[in-house]
Amino acid sequence: MKLASGAAVLPALGPVWAARADEGPQRLVVVMLRGAVDGLNVVVPYAEPVYYDTRPTIAIPKPGGDNGALALDGHFALHPALASLMPLWNDKKLAFIHAAGSPDPNRSHFDAQQFIENGTPGRPSTPDGWMNRTLAALPGARTPTDALSVGPTLPFILRGSIAVANLPLGPRAAQPMAIDHPQIASAFDQLYAGDSRQAEAYRQGREARTELVADMPNEQQMADNGAPPADAFPGVADRLARLMTKDRHIRLAFAALGGWDTHVNQGNDQGQLAGHLKPLGDGLAALSKGLGPDWNDTVVVVISEFGRTVRENGNRGTDHGHGNAIWLLGGTVNGGKVYGDWPGLADAQLYQNRDLAITTDYRHVLAMVLERHLRLPDAAMAKIFPGMPAMRGDLGRILAA
Repeated sequence: MKLASGAAVLPALGPVWAARADEGPQRLVVVMLRGAVDGLNVVVPYAEPVYYDTRPTIAIPKPGGDNGALALDGHFALHPALASLMPLWNDKKLAFIHAAGSPDPNRSHFDAQQFIENGTPGRPSTPDGWMNRTLAALPGARTPTDALSVGPTLPFILRGSIAVANLPLGPRAAQPMAIDHPQIASAFDQLYAGDSRQAEAYRQGREARTELVADMPNEQQMADNGAPPADAFPGVADRLARLMTKDRHIRLAFAALGGWDTHVNQGNDQGQLAGHLKPLGDGLAALSKGLGPDWNDTVVVVISEFGRTVRENGNRGTDHGHGNAIWLLGGTVNGGKVYGDWPGLADAQLYQNRDLAITTDYRHVLAMVLERHLRLPDAAMAKIFPGMPAMRGDLGRILAA
């Protein structure tokens, strides 16, 4: 079954460098769901009886029933915990690409996440992340906050030759660090006063921290005591929106959420998965509202390392799978559609007789966003996604620049 095709997920923007003078900076936000979210219970193929046959306790009820899924079209529906995203779907600012993912068959969380982040499936030796390579390809002068990672440590996806700001978004984000003490700062400033690469990286890091903390004068007043828990993503998204609207330099942002490895008691319309999806959806809705007019210049990609098995296991959960759904949200997204070449869930259509097959390489989705939204030329793709195969068939029409 071929899903919506013949029209790009993002509308044509003309020549890749033809930005209008009145446009704001084009932004890309990537949200990674670590642990492998169950895409079949996020974008539910409710029209296929096999979905209900293979998931007797965890299937999402059909649209129209009690706590039923929210119909997207005649074949797919959205998990009811994501109801806060339906206004974006109805406004055609939300789209899904189903049966998408990494062509590498690895089911290790660590390896699969690394391949999503380095942009080279099956090649663990790649030394940097595709978002850092994207940052290097963006035109214009560099600033310390061109890219922002939300979290305690810098993820692999943003590691590379270009300095990136790293900031935990909670009440501790603006708490003084050792480097903020004048005597310690002076000593380090003298130590890294030269022209070496390490000295430049140090200075950029100092500038980034100073700039971002200055953008957060009310952070501690807004947040609860301690770092926000995982289910407080709406608050984190709201703060991220505040930073992005204040700091016009931010072009790329990344955040990760854990807890998606649902081997046991996954639940259906209620339960473990639903409990994670609701704050995720609420947070994305908060981000869209918090960005205000900047939402029109922002694309958000939600991605996970792989999907989960079609059949539920003996513990009322699902195991590591293959194909998944990628989410696209934003002011320039041609949404209100589920895109991709749907392979079906019959035994003969499954990958290794257990998983949703992949018909869309995740790199093709990302490359399309980089070309159409960030206006990077085709030549940049060879460096950002080396070895990426050419798009073909209906996929080419959906994602072609």
